[in-house]
Amino acid sequence: MLATLVIDYNGFFASCEQQERPELRGRPVAVAPLLAETTCVIASSYDARKHGIKVGTRVSEARLLCPGITLIEARPEIYIRYHEKLIEAVNACLPVTEVLSIDEVRCDLPSDWRDRPRAEAVARHIKQSIRALAGECLTCSIGIAPSAWLAKIASDLQKPDGLVVIEQAELPGRLYPLALRDLPGVGANMEIRLQAAGLETVEKLCAAPVHALRAVWGGIEGERMWRRLRGEQVELPAQQTSSLSHSHVLPPELRNEPGALATLHRLLQKAAARLRHAGFFAGGMHLALKSGRDSRWSTAATFVETQDTLELIRVFKLLWDRRPARRSGLSGVGITLFDLAPVRSHTGVLPGIVDNGDRRAALNATLDHINKKLGKHSVVYGGALGALRYAPLRIAFNRIPDVSLEEGEADGELHPTDAELAKFRLQARVW
Repeated sequence: MLATLVIDYNGFFASCEQQERPELRGRPVAVAPLLAETTCVIASSYDARKHGIKVGTRVSEARLLCPGITLIEARPEIYIRYHEKLIEAVNACLPVTEVLSIDEVRCDLPSDWRDRPRAEAVARHIKQSIRALAGECLTCSIGIAPSAWLAKIASDLQKPDGLVVIEQAELPGRLYPLALRDLPGVGANMEIRLQAAGLETVEKLCAAPVHALRAVWGGIEGERMWRRLRGEQVELPAQQTSSLSHSHVLPPELRNEPGALATLHRLLQKAAARLRHAGFFAGGMHLALKSGRDSRWSTAATFVETQDTLELIRVFKLLWDRRPARRSGLSGVGITLFDLAPVRSHTGVLPGIVDNGDRRAALNATLDHINKKLGKHSVVYGGALGALRYAPLRIAFNRIPDVSLEEGEADGELHPTDAELAKFRLQARVW
């Protein structure tokens, strides 16, 4: 029985630009976070994809592949506005169950809408509603299946503007033509592990017993995959926020130590405001610097949990002083707050223990209120001066930022892995 729709908007950022600018329609368009030759494309129109330009293509390479391409610096405020229109359009037809990302949502079908004719009819109605409310360029591909995982696969099978149904009776054979990497949850490393276990195809993966998948995945996730392949709706346990990151590709003017320092101050102050807004205290900080295309250096420290900007700046200065001497060619910076604890578990300042900034809670609340009311960067600590001009909003793949609060996230490779954080936790605390 069909149970779920996944709606995936086609080339979302590029489609928004084409909707806003009619002269771009029918032309190759690519969106990048920054118009620098070393940055990468984060969205491309289907006319650009015909030339081999996809997510991750360097701007310099995109110009070579398609000399006539229009490259646009991302305008996240516009994409968030269209995202809200799309949510409204879908909700007018079927309640949105989950926002998976800025360009993807899931809707569970009511029990009396789970036959194929009714499910396909509501999918077509959703397409019409999106076109009417958001515009003709905002097309979507819709997948319908017994589970959200299978519906996601179905939504990727026919683009652009597709509508694909996978029924329970077709499983698992319907999945056999797919590549392993077409399955959500199978990345490059997992593909290598599956091939090493003799599961080189989706057909072999589907035929493998549950214990074999548990062995490859190293636990319960293998069993979850086994169940997903058979059409089961596998609900994951609620995930707790464990870290909060901001990173930024430096424009040419700031590719030096003063520019990097000012940018990091700005990112840290925004991260602190976001930390308070989300109701968390942080007990660790990770700093990352990138030089050129591949060189990356990072360090981190843990400390008495805090959400105070001045205390976080104090820790940041200690980490900054650890940087390698005479580091040149800085191209990117990142700051991550980790070991997050919800406000309800915070014990506050104890007598005889170093102040972690709790006494400045009223000051922080006032600054947050001013910046939210009058606009971000209305009031900042001096270290951020010099980088306020370069404060673009960024949209992470799985989180839509609050426009009034933050720039958002950018270069994922500057965010620490779980293994890195585990290593840094073994180091001495910064008091």
